[in-house]
Amino acid sequence: MSIRKKNIKDFFNSPEMNREKWLRKGRTFHKEDINFLKEIIPEKSNVLELGCGNGHLLASLNPNYGLGIDFSKKFIKEAKRKYNKLNFVEADIEKLPKTLRNKTKFDFIIICDTIGYLDDITDTLDSLHHFFTEDTRLIVSYYSPFWAPFLNLATLFKLKMVNINSTLLGTSDISNFLDNSHYQTVRIERKILIPFSLFGIERLINRFVAPLPLFSNICLRHYNISRSLKAINNKKKSASIIIPCKNERGNIASAISRLPRFTDNIEVIFVEGNSSDGTWEEINRVIKVNNRTNKKFNIKAYKQPSKGKADAVFHAFDNATNDILIILDGDLTVAPESLKKFWNKISSGEAEYINGSRLIYPMDNNAMRFLNYIANKIFSILFTWLLGQRFTDTLCGTKVISKKNYLRAKKKNNDLGNFDPFGDFFLIFGASRLCLKINEVPIRYKARVYGETQISRFSHGMLLLKMLVFAFLKIKAI
Repeated sequence: MSIRKKNIKDFFNSPEMNREKWLRKGRTFHKEDINFLKEIIPEKSNVLELGCGNGHLLASLNPNYGLGIDFSKKFIKEAKRKYNKLNFVEADIEKLPKTLRNKTKFDFIIICDTIGYLDDITDTLDSLHHFFTEDTRLIVSYYSPFWAPFLNLATLFKLKMVNINSTLLGTSDISNFLDNSHYQTVRIERKILIPFSLFGIERLINRFVAPLPLFSNICLRHYNISRSLKAINNKKKSASIIIPCKNERGNIASAISRLPRFTDNIEVIFVEGNSSDGTWEEINRVIKVNNRTNKKFNIKAYKQPSKGKADAVFHAFDNATNDILIILDGDLTVAPESLKKFWNKISSGEAEYINGSRLIYPMDNNAMRFLNYIANKIFSILFTWLLGQRFTDTLCGTKVISKKNYLRAKKKNNDLGNFDPFGDFFLIFGASRLCLKINEVPIRYKARVYGETQISRFSHGMLLLKMLVFAFLKIKAI
């Protein structure tokens, strides 16, 4: 152990160290910190905290299986006494015992205010991959360097614990360490403008003001959420292609004939929405032709149980049997041939949720009205800020997610209610809240060759406004 490391360990083991006292003094800060982490980490998750102190943070997350590791004998003893339903190990997280390597895989791994104490950050991060599945998320939380003078002042007046021999790291520094150790950052958040009690208004400021542009840049607390690239499962996958359709009789046969066979096991699920032009009859005719000839795909058909695109899509999702769920709108304004691009990204693990974007390439004449185009461009900037990952076209109908992550999103979004009649934002918000790696695939947006659009130009605009406010209140302002 280095002299620096030994000094840090001796400091935390000293008789004068009273962690509970500092937690009480910083209760506003710690309450805000836990509030955000609870949004990211559902209760009953499997959680590993590296540098767990006396177990206060780990216990507050109410894990199913919680393991805390710290090299302070004093802290671990206190943690075991206070939280006997959790598991704590006295160890240096830079040299984890071999006995831990075959234990439970974790849903979340937290490094909270600890990364700056490490002698070799890269080696430590490299050693953690065996704890990961492809769904595990690593959360590194740290103080903004901008706050260093204020924190030093707080320490001087004994309002904050001394930060002994810790390396001060910025967002780009931590992202670089993670990149070098084969982690991929999926989301960065900045929280907490007021880390102390201020006449009872600190919660309002931290919730509604801190997330705003400019203000977020000066927040005290930064969070980097990443995934392990070494844990990605590249096993061959199957696909379910969902085609919601209402009054799309002229597009049904083309959807099947133009659809590429990009993997061995593909099922196509039509969900018909009480059409008046014979769409249901055409679907059944196409199924008979497919079954009678070479049976290119396994095709299923359902009458949707209620109304609206979301009802149709999620009915198909719930009945799909394959690994990856792909939406192809029945109007075929997104070419069926382009689905291979989406497939390549998600089957390789390059992304976990994929959104099509109609706003990169030039469009066919009359494919999208000018006002709709301008509104989509403006909202893309706002949603990119709200969700912490790039979005240029939230309302493109072509979206891809695994069945496993759809079910997780369904559970995660349960507290949001029935908020989205089209289903676009259910999937986008779910992907964001689960901290999935999101990619966009630019597509050529075509004008309709059959039928008429099912929505008006203003319904799109009103939906975007509603979802913008909804996302701020439910996802950003927490």
